Amino acid sequence: MQQTIIDRIEPVAEDVVSVTLRGAAGPLAPWEPGAHIDLRLPNWLTRQYSLCSDPADREHYRIAVRHDRLSRGGSEYIHRYLRLGRPLEVSLPRNHFPLLPAPEYLFLAGGIGITPLLSMLRAASDAGVPATLVYVGRSCEKMPFLDELRDRYGQRVRVIATRRDGRPDLAALAAAFGPETGVYCCGPGPMLDAAEAVFPAERFHAERFRPVARTFAPDTPFEVTCARSGRTVPVPADASLLEALTHAGFPLASGCREGVCGSCELSVLDGEPEHRDDIGAAEGRMFACVSRARSARLVLDL
Repeated sequence: MQQTIIDRIEPVAEDVVSVTLRGAAGPLAPWEPGAHIDLRLPNWLTRQYSLCSDPADREHYRIAVRHDRLSRGGSEYIHRYLRLGRPLEVSLPRNHFPLLPAPEYLFLAGGIGITPLLSMLRAASDAGVPATLVYVGRSCEKMPFLDELRDRYGQRVRVIATRRDGRPDLAALAAAFGPETGVYCCGPGPMLDAAEAVFPAERFHAERFRPVARTFAPDTPFEVTCARSGRTVPVPADASLLEALTHAGFPLASGCREGVCGSCELSVLDGEPEHRDDIGAAEGRMFACVSRARSARLVLDL
């Protein structure tokens, strides 16, 4: 974890605040566009937020937080109780949404989904790569960083306020860009589902706020052997791997508990995991909050 201090809190749209964190002990860890951090709040909650500042600025991290009326305590606390000068612990940046090389980019943002795309657009612009941002929101007042984007990128930003303009024609948008265009999308689930249906899979990249609803086989018990300690931990059918390991004295970092943030990643040395995450676990890795086992036993690097 890294120690930071709250340097600035400012409104950037209706119900959205920007929070700038300054390193308490010198430069912060480097990061690349698409990365996010875990924010450990004083009310004992841990929440994940995309970094939306300049990766070249090693002194500060910036995030943006929408006040969710159905908040589980994270956004509510940030909007009501965070104050300047407050120390906060944050994780090292993690990136499950990297910006890959392409001759041209299309960035498609819905509301607060603009946050990971801000640094991507900056990186493309700085590298001289053609890039277009299509920014969708219910109204301009609800769209974070809109003035900043217009001032910096001008006509490369297309704004669609759905109350005024209606929903975007994603099929026409897909037809307007060449087959090599890298398409990066972040926003509400229905928008991502619609975009995924019209853009070719090989050039479409998305980050979701919530996991895709899918059906899996019924949960069954399995065992995990922790290689470093030699202990074996049973995982019953009615508990997650994360819960079983925590109960057995192996506390793991955890945030979303839905398979979208990556904070509970583990290394698998033997056995076959059943991946249920929305990130796409790399070979030999799994996410303990949602994934289980196809084999009767897994061996973990714990």
